[in-house]
Amino acid sequence: LAAPPTVRIVHSGLACNIEEERYSERVYTIREGETLELTCLVTGHPRPQIRWTKTAGSASDRFQDSSVFNETLRISNIQRHQGGRYYCKAENGLGSPAIKSIRVDVYYLDDPIVTVHQSIGEAKEQFYYEKTVFLRCVANSNPPVRYSWRRGQEVLLQGSDKGVEIYEPFFTQGETKILKLKNLRPQDYANYSCIASVRNVCSIPDKMVSFRLSNKTASPSIKLLVDDPIVVNPGEAITLVCVTTGGEPAPSLTWVRSAGVLPDKTVLNGGTLTIPAITSEDSGTYSCIANNNVGNPAKKSTNIIVRALKKGRFWITPDPYHKDDNIQIGREVKISCQVEAIPSEELTFSWFKNGRPLRSSERMVITQTDPDVSPGTTNLDIIDLKFTDFGTYTCVASLKGGGILDISIDVNISSSTVPPNLTVPQEKSPLVTREGDTIELQCQVTGKPKPIILWSRADKEVAMPDGALQTESYDGILRIVNVSREMTGTYRCQTSQYNGFNVKPREALVQLIVQYPPAVEPAFLELRQGQGRSVTMSCRVLRAYPTRVLSYEWRLGSKLLRTGQFDLQDSTEFTVSSLSRDSYGIYNCNIINEAGAGRCSFLVTGKAYAPEFYYDTYNPLWQNRPRVYSYSLQWTQMNPNAVDRILAYRLGIRQAGQQRWWEQEITVNGNIQKGELITYNLTELIKPEAYEVRLTPITRFGEGDSTIRVIKYSAPVNPHLREFHCGFEDGNICLFTQDDTDNFDWTKQSTATRDTKYTPNTGPNADRTGSKEGFYMYIETSRPRLEGEKARLVSPVFSVAPKNPYGATNTAYCFSFYYHMYGQHIGSLNVYLRLKGQTAIENPLWSSSGNKGQHWNQARVNINPPTSFQLIFEGIRGPGIEGDIAIDDVSIVEGECMKSDQPANNLRSGAVGTLAHIQLLPLVLLMSVLSHQR
Repeated sequence: LAAPPTVRIVHSGLACNIEEERYSERVYTIREGETLELTCLVTGHPRPQIRWTKTAGSASDRFQDSSVFNETLRISNIQRHQGGRYYCKAENGLGSPAIKSIRVDVYYLDDPIVTVHQSIGEAKEQFYYEKTVFLRCVANSNPPVRYSWRRGQEVLLQGSDKGVEIYEPFFTQGETKILKLKNLRPQDYANYSCIASVRNVCSIPDKMVSFRLSNKTASPSIKLLVDDPIVVNPGEAITLVCVTTGGEPAPSLTWVRSAGVLPDKTVLNGGTLTIPAITSEDSGTYSCIANNNVGNPAKKSTNIIVRALKKGRFWITPDPYHKDDNIQIGREVKISCQVEAIPSEELTFSWFKNGRPLRSSERMVITQTDPDVSPGTTNLDIIDLKFTDFGTYTCVASLKGGGILDISIDVNISSSTVPPNLTVPQEKSPLVTREGDTIELQCQVTGKPKPIILWSRADKEVAMPDGALQTESYDGILRIVNVSREMTGTYRCQTSQYNGFNVKPREALVQLIVQYPPAVEPAFLELRQGQGRSVTMSCRVLRAYPTRVLSYEWRLGSKLLRTGQFDLQDSTEFTVSSLSRDSYGIYNCNIINEAGAGRCSFLVTGKAYAPEFYYDTYNPLWQNRPRVYSYSLQWTQMNPNAVDRILAYRLGIRQAGQQRWWEQEITVNGNIQKGELITYNLTELIKPEAYEVRLTPITRFGEGDSTIRVIKYSAPVNPHLREFHCGFEDGNICLFTQDDTDNFDWTKQSTATRDTKYTPNTGPNADRTGSKEGFYMYIETSRPRLEGEKARLVSPVFSVAPKNPYGATNTAYCFSFYYHMYGQHIGSLNVYLRLKGQTAIENPLWSSSGNKGQHWNQARVNINPPTSFQLIFEGIRGPGIEGDIAIDDVSIVEGECMKSDQPANNLRSGAVGTLAHIQLLPLVLLMSVLSHQR
């Protein structure tokens, strides 16, 4: 019974047009804002897993990350960007996955926008003056929009007025419509309307926009009442004012920021923008834009600069003409200071020695570095260093505008000012730690002043633990929290020029070794085996450090089974030669080194695997009565021979939404074979309730894994069309519909509910099964019906499997029904086959006329439809009122009709088991047990 998956997509929700199965694709059209609902109908056993994915309109777009693992894909309030191709993929491990797709086209129409443009031509010598106006109408839509123009109430057409021209620019064909008014006349000053239409597809109404053209119509102009740029201190409030100086109709004003959105705290009031308590993050270019859809929008901008001073640093450069890194009397020494300043042109530096101001002189030369080379930098060159030059030098950075705290940097020059040196304490390398610990790597720095230390990975071009390529440290210590094994390696510490000497960097290396417990596989494995059989468990080491000091121990629960040491092998095994009740349980293998232990866990159990419900039963609703239904529940057993023989199944059932399960045991005789289909009939289920069904296999070990499914009552219409049965018992009469083109309708009736004034000597006394309560369809031929009038009943559309391109014939179906034609005035009963795509052509399939007696007769016809089809029952009234014709029990089954002397194939053949009666609140649930069939 195992079968690879098949897939078919059906749609519900609010589609406005569906083009079915064209050669290339299927298209589902829906209006923006409606609900898209696509359902993936699958067959296959075991039940396939379903996944929905989507691509956009073109093949180059990547798959979206989001997937829906559900049979039904439902998108409420669908938007235009959600159009595209949707794929349903079903797989159950057998054969290739089944994939079907459908293209979803989202229709919409935005409000149209009219823009106005003018061109003026002048020829001064001839005093010729021409003014031409273009009205341009644009609307976003799908499908493409159609435009029409009106002047007042007058519809404007190309050629209807010599002063008017209507055209589409070549580069926006179909997207834009332009109305050209040549050499403006007095009558051209009027109210113009552009109507955008998508021809009412998906019931999308037309949309209109109007524009009043006058001799004052003009494009916008504006003025900013602020400076450019605006330099402010942080914390100040700033107000930008934008006013219109022209434009008809009155322009609308908007503010935008070049670096993205306006700050959240921004206050807008017409053309006035206020930012309270401004910060450095609020700086940037702000633009005021005026638009009235006439000409081009007007735009004026200003740049906001927020003052800032930060990141003060210094460095000492010894005499560059000597190869000595030390400061010496009689030689030159240079002190450099650097800050980040905004705006840079406001930056000023002051130098002090021992607190007293210092001016540039022949021996004390103060310079500013070229901003392009090293921005925000000042230098103090001390020529021919003397003993009296020793002291504390201070550079102070400030901004001319004030309002920002100065940055002051002290540098001490003395006989103790020496370049740095780096060493690593002997016990600090190599450094051994365990995964998860916190560790400190240390480089001791000597010298004065002590520079900033830069840490990096020496053995790899990889980032440091904090993600950066370099990490700064002011005390030479690198602290790593929650060490991981990837951090093993060599680390480099080196001096930087900042806050120290501008000399060749000193560096040292620290080795870090991270120990971690063994990583093993499998972390967890379930092993199922019957009693008396053997089972072997294997635990393997993947990674560990240190690797050589490994031992192992096997335990069942807390009981120690075996211990040992690893030599060269990387795995250990444990075998139970004959399983008993005591040897089931959780086995743990612990593999141990200095850093800890890794564990493999094995659950050894005799539990039976879960059964797998069979969902592809052609017609599980095998009994369909007015108030109750019966359901043929079918399943196979997963891996039936893996454990002990299955003795029984525990069946639980409850109405959907209820808490309490009602349970019954189903005894199993003999061994269940792999792939064997087991059937159990649930009877007396209440219409239209759904039920949850739980099935649990039982062995001598105990209960196995359960499986739960929901069974639902629905009209027995199988969209895959393998088998269709209709006894007209449902309220929806199996989705049959009345034809709109006939004279009167077929009527649903049962003998128990028919009118007491019914016409005698015609029509059936019971339905086809002999039940007075059972329903059938009939034509009532009493007055006011006239001879020759027709009633037509149309079946739902049946989709057949696609034709095999290599096959010789189409799929054959046996179409059968029961008919009742009793009465002296019986007319005719005709049946037609309507093929899809041939809606105007109906092929006669079967016909009968005249009195056939007071009994039901069966008609059977072989049909070979090449494509989707419908069946039409046509009843024609005879010469009088005793002419009622009835039909019942319509069926379509895959395969040709059997000859009348052959016995009918009964799906539920086999011995009937014991009857189980279960009280289910006020209802009785009767379940008849059928033995599983080979």
